[in-house]
Amino acid sequence: MSEEHNQQPKEQPKEQQGKSELVEKIQQLGQSNVPQAPDSNIHVLPIIGQVEGHVQLPPQNKTTKYEHLIPQLIAIEQNPKIEGLVVLLNTVGGDVEAGLAISEMIASLSKPTVSIVLGGGHSIGVPIAVSADHSFIAETATMTIHPIRLTGLVIGVPQTFEYLDKMQDRVINFVTRHSNVSEEKFKELMFAKGNLTRDIGTNVVGDDAVEFGLIDAVGGVKEAMEKLNEMISQNKPDEKQVVQ
Repeated sequence: MSEEHNQQPKEQPKEQQGKSELVEKIQQLGQSNVPQAPDSNIHVLPIIGQVEGHVQLPPQNKTTKYEHLIPQLIAIEQNPKIEGLVVLLNTVGGDVEAGLAISEMIASLSKPTVSIVLGGGHSIGVPIAVSADHSFIAETATMTIHPIRLTGLVIGVPQTFEYLDKMQDRVINFVTRHSNVSEEKFKELMFAKGNLTRDIGTNVVGDDAVEFGLIDAVGGVKEAMEKLNEMISQNKPDEKQVVQ
């Protein structure tokens, strides 16, 4: 073999590596100077766009895939360094069973959890928002509460409506168990006429969501972090000092 083939590829100079990392940051984030979060005991879980379940959505849709979230939630539960979870919600809703699966997992975590609805927490985003130990909603954020719908071909037989009714009951039961809203009030909001164009349901904004008992408080990042840190400190066992 010739000498050329035996030579190992040379490493890029540090300057070139730095330039390529800089270009990558600009391409991905639109800026070169990106603030880095310090090592924290709090994990942030964003749920944005549409919650994608068993059917893959078109590539132009902004989605949160539930098969990505479930391993993360298991890892959060198992990681002793993570002491609390913040769920950031800006979702239009999506797959009902996937949304309920995410909600049940967040609700069953042993570590303190806080959710913040930013922009919108619509449809199946409502159970996800209330699944945390304490929930916040931004003043201008909205939550759309409406009956469950099916997409695609629907066979108009009694069994189809019975299935829809049972699935709807699962959502209603979860929301009423994990928030302060009564079943009667939630159903009233869900089946209200005239609030949504050509449809039934209710669009609830910031303060109203708190008034109805769906969300615990109006607030943003500061309030959520303060509450979570308070819950983490309460969750820690009292350290007993041994005096010799």
